[in-house]
Amino acid sequence: MVKQKTTLTFYGGVNEIGGNKILLQDRGIKVFFDFGMSFAMKKQYYTPPFLSPKSEESLKELGILPQIKGIYTDEKSPEIDAVFISHAHMDHSAYISFINREIPVYCGETTKIISEALSEMRRADLEFNVEGINFKPFRTGKPIPIDHLEIEPVHVDHSVPGAYGFIIHTSNGAVVYTGDFRAHGAKPQMTSDFVKKAKEAEPVAVITEATNMTGASVSSEAEVEDKLDVIVGQADGIVLADFAYTDVDRLNSFYRIAKKNGRCLAVSLRQAYLLEALRRDKGLSVPDLNDENILIFRKSKKKYEKWESQIIEQYKGKIVDVFEVSKKQCKSVLAMSFYDLEELVEIQPEAGSCYILSASEPFNEEMEIDFERLLNWLRHYGLPQYYAHVSGHIVPLQLKTILKEIKATRIFPIHTENAEMFAKFMRGLKGETVLVERGKEYKI
Repeated sequence: MVKQKTTLTFYGGVNEIGGNKILLQDRGIKVFFDFGMSFAMKKQYYTPPFLSPKSEESLKELGILPQIKGIYTDEKSPEIDAVFISHAHMDHSAYISFINREIPVYCGETTKIISEALSEMRRADLEFNVEGINFKPFRTGKPIPIDHLEIEPVHVDHSVPGAYGFIIHTSNGAVVYTGDFRAHGAKPQMTSDFVKKAKEAEPVAVITEATNMTGASVSSEAEVEDKLDVIVGQADGIVLADFAYTDVDRLNSFYRIAKKNGRCLAVSLRQAYLLEALRRDKGLSVPDLNDENILIFRKSKKKYEKWESQIIEQYKGKIVDVFEVSKKQCKSVLAMSFYDLEELVEIQPEAGSCYILSASEPFNEEMEIDFERLLNWLRHYGLPQYYAHVSGHIVPLQLKTILKEIKATRIFPIHTENAEMFAKFMRGLKGETVLVERGKEYKI
């Protein structure tokens, strides 16, 4: 009997962090795993907002969207059977915007909630619009048949809720895809569950993220929370907090520490809108916007979007502006991104205030420029900067231990700028490390 061919083709996540697009083909069935935006490729041609893509065609022309037949919105006969999204970060999910609406998109229920909320907030955005997407939400451990294939989603811990890895049962054996994951976050047991299931499947291949080959930080969410407690406890003025608004674990940490230290956490309208949406997910623990230690910060602007007005109207008694925050600086932890720094002109931080960066450190030239501008603002107002963060990605020694346990025959590292370094570090494993090339088909 002739063995059926199973193949993998990597259209993103190759020699870059993010942009994952992995096509698995098996006996005529075609399934994509993730369909994310490549920030690295996009920045070669665009500098938003002044130079931004205007159409799907321009993204294809420049190779930012791969030339793949039978997947995009402009095609009448889709040839892809399904798309599976591991989690809601843009570098894994944003380009489902361009997927033909006849193709089902499978994702965790939390990812669906986040994606729909983000799409509502970015309604005019070409690169993230999920209107009309045929979402098929799942929960952990329930196998999903796609013809003869069986895809088993298993939860993992990551810096956004609702993240999954996948065990794909093919004609030639199991293929494991980790998505983005970690073992040092707030819910390490989730990752342990995934590793256990992956090991039991005796996979012929594992596709793994390898983000943290350089600059890995050994820390945990609990340690971050302890650091936040020390910083906030010593501050006399306002505490400015910069963290990803989709990072629910970090939001919870800031909320608990603000409450512990007699302060309110003032979240942005964007965070409030997302929190309101996430409260529909009974499996998540998120602060109630009606909580006495939660306020909603309204930036100074003349016109508000529909979703912003909705939050402002629904939570009238919780809305604060720069003037109210300025009056109660010692009672506030204000969630503030780099793009909100203009608000400091009206807030006028008092002596003893500080800024906490609790998101990824700058890792490219463009972010370094922004980081320098950030420092200029902090110097101007005499705001010392603290850094308290834990990565959303697995660290190298933990990853090696996990791969040794899973015992896959072949290892495909993606979502990394250091694949060759990964291969040398992992050379003691029994499995063969394959350094993937973009667009090349690999037989399993």
